[in-house]
Amino acid sequence: MAGQSDSNMSLFSPGEIEFMAGDELVEIVPNLRMNSLYFIRGDYGPFHPQLAAQVPLWLAVALKKRGKCTIRPPQWMSIENLAQVLELERDSHAFQPLPFHYLEISRLLFDHAREDIPDMYMVRSLTEDIRDVRFHKVETNLEKFTASTVTWKNMSAMEVNIIRAFAGRALQAFYKHDNEQQAPDTDRMLDKQPQIPTDRPKRNLKPR
Repeated sequence: MAGQSDSNMSLFSPGEIEFMAGDELVEIVPNLRMNSLYFIRGDYGPFHPQLAAQVPLWLAVALKKRGKCTIRPPQWMSIENLAQVLELERDSHAFQPLPFHYLEISRLLFDHAREDIPDMYMVRSLTEDIRDVRFHKVETNLEKFTASTVTWKNMSAMEVNIIRAFAGRALQAFYKHDNEQQAPDTDRMLDKQPQIPTDRPKRNLKPR
């Protein structure tokens, strides 16, 4: 996969980022009546047949696996929207606005709710094309990395993870280099300090 992160260059594994993406809210349509569910992070429900409800992605996948709901793909996953984003990504050096966990959300839906996604194969193809274009931008920007290029906008979790360790080390090197240049030359400063003459005449003290 283009732009795949090296474990030595990132702080989180793809699995860990996918786990964090599980808290993103998605819409489900239950097919049965169910009481509210109570969790540490929040309460969800009650659920009624054919009435849409918002739940975390991890809960939506769990209910989907048990045949208790269908999952509505988010609006940004429509073919029209993805095609527009892909065109803009190709025509611009900037990153287009997408959900921070767009890769992880789409991957989980492709794996567990493919029958709920209209034109799933086209949606998947467009998402992978967007991913490849954006990862190429990441690699290109890293080649041109300077201390003034740390304000990239609209990057996703996986893209940030790719550059996090590299950018941190690069910035440390920049700051260290700048500090070394700004640090005073102590040897030269000592040479410029006025020397106290040692051969000045001694003053005789008067006897008491």
